[in-house]
Amino acid sequence: MTEGDSWVRLVTSGRECRVGALLGEGGEGKVFHATLPGDGGEYALKWYHPEQATDARRYALSRLIDIGPPDDRFLWPMELADQPGSPGFGYLMPLRPERFHGLGDYLARRITAEFRELALAGIHLAHGFLQLHAKGLCYRDISYGNVFFDPTTGDVLICDNDNVGIDGEETLVMGTPYFMAPEIVRREAMPSANTDRFSLAVLLFYLFMLDHPLLGQAETGEPALLELFGVRPTFIFDPDDPSNRPVEGVHRNASLYWPLYPKAIQALFIRSFTGGLTDPVNGRVRESEWRRALARLHDSIVTCPACGEQNFYDAAREGPWVCCGPRCGRSLAVPARLSVGPHEVVLSGGARLYPHHLAGRLYDFSMPLAQAVEHEAYDLIGVTNTSTGTWTVRSPDGRTAEVPPSATVAAVAGVEIDFGGVVGRVVG
Repeated sequence: MTEGDSWVRLVTSGRECRVGALLGEGGEGKVFHATLPGDGGEYALKWYHPEQATDARRYALSRLIDIGPPDDRFLWPMELADQPGSPGFGYLMPLRPERFHGLGDYLARRITAEFRELALAGIHLAHGFLQLHAKGLCYRDISYGNVFFDPTTGDVLICDNDNVGIDGEETLVMGTPYFMAPEIVRREAMPSANTDRFSLAVLLFYLFMLDHPLLGQAETGEPALLELFGVRPTFIFDPDDPSNRPVEGVHRNASLYWPLYPKAIQALFIRSFTGGLTDPVNGRVRESEWRRALARLHDSIVTCPACGEQNFYDAAREGPWVCCGPRCGRSLAVPARLSVGPHEVVLSGGARLYPHHLAGRLYDFSMPLAQAVEHEAYDLIGVTNTSTGTWTVRSPDGRTAEVPPSATVAAVAGVEIDFGGVVGRVVG
């Protein structure tokens, strides 16, 4: 297979596919840009190295194509491709848009993202893997090498889906070191939805803490990976075992970020890497729990009025609440919040409300319907109507007014906003 001048045949439809520029190469094969004459779309074609183009892989791919993608976050195999007269084969899949970057680029600080977009990325990951597992499948190889995200929106794409298989089925795909569940490291289990949940927790810890949850003091002695991740794994923030705390100057990120997050998020990580280390069935945090907690995290962000740094409002926080900005430390006041249905959204500059909050479509963050804006001159927070409908607002003294698209209402305590089907009330 060569780039730029080759054609392949799509097995099911019989259409011809033109092979374009080489996009990347890995241990399994090469990925090319691809087009279909008369289609107008752009795709990616993965073509396997000869030793990887096995009958077993071809059968597994055919099965995944028949099952179909769990949702649009997966760059899922669309159709098998071959070259008549050649033993090789590959598959066509959606092309990743340029706005998506590898999660590894974020961890290496080649790109940056704000807390609000990180929370959305976490929600999308949890939701995507929940849909995958609901189909009776497991990913087998969750790691930051298989995830792309847009740091400006939090949107994610999950790639390398040719390794997906039936939950618990025998496989040669065991996962990526540092992400595998302890029972897989010890070779006591096959990949499954339960082992995926461990890998997802590691991935989320990397996303929010920029460090590994099991690499602390125990790492400095250079023990075998089997010891660190399989035989004696210990969470770096285990509340009952301080033996593997982060080392100052080595594990800087985890020590910096951990105290910033609300107690509810910390509790899920503690569960994942204490009970979840030994009890795969009952000890691990399920995707629905992550999704719910991360949606609340997204709604708790407060922008410091002094330095612009993002912070998290946590009603369970003990002691004084000060800005986490490295050169700020300003005391922060309890912010105004909008209580709407089961949600409570902090009304800080940049906060947005989506169909998740206002249209009864849980975890739909596709289109902002309202946005909190700051009016510095008047020291006020407003809520701008970014939807296409008109709201009705009721002031604390009972007066009502309409809020058409693009208009803003002052968010003072006691104000009620009828968004059209759901009513929110400003508190705090």
